[in-house]
Amino acid sequence: MLKSPLSIGNLIARLFNRTPKNKMKPDKIIVGLGNPGAQYRATRHNIGYMVIDELVARYALGAPKRQFHAQTWEMQVGGKNVMLMQPTTFMNLSGQAVAEVVRFYKLDPKRDLFVICDDLDLPVAKLRARESAGTGGQKGLKDIVAKLGGQDFPRLRIGIGRPASSSQVVDFVLTSFRKDERELVELAVKDAGDAVLLWLDKGINDVMNRYNTASNRER
Repeated sequence: MLKSPLSIGNLIARLFNRTPKNKMKPDKIIVGLGNPGAQYRATRHNIGYMVIDELVARYALGAPKRQFHAQTWEMQVGGKNVMLMQPTTFMNLSGQAVAEVVRFYKLDPKRDLFVICDDLDLPVAKLRARESAGTGGQKGLKDIVAKLGGQDFPRLRIGIGRPASSSQVVDFVLTSFRKDERELVELAVKDAGDAVLLWLDKGINDVMNRYNTASNRER
């Protein structure tokens, strides 16, 4: 007797040994980009991770599950099932985790995915949301675009500043924020957590209207 063909989702799960461990099918995926490991925890490149940590603490979500090449948490907000995700593939391969979960659950990136990352071209702690845009050289975003096959997904960039010389960028993104920057960054992370909740409730246009304006908390 012939077996029925495997679905794409089940095939992916079998290939990567990533049978879903979450109890619910997510309606929305929130991805914070960064690098795994304690040595990277407080670095500029990990500000996306910091926003996920903020939401985990805010909702007392506890320990993560390990699936889809990521750490994940589940929560319900406004009647929506939400998965929080920190890819563990390192920044340059972030798209591997994102594409895997999006395709497994057959989600629409334009409607169901929200990505949070650092931005060298914004002042420290400045927030900027976009419905769809280029990658601006951010390698995690670049890999997500490549793996999804398009750039049409909402994202929130958080400024980390830029070093004096472009030759210092690689080292700069892996440094911690200076003491005089930390208070602003902590406020920005909380604002970014609020922006996630606003996106879940109202959508990306409301996030852009609130957080892209010059009147938004001057930093």
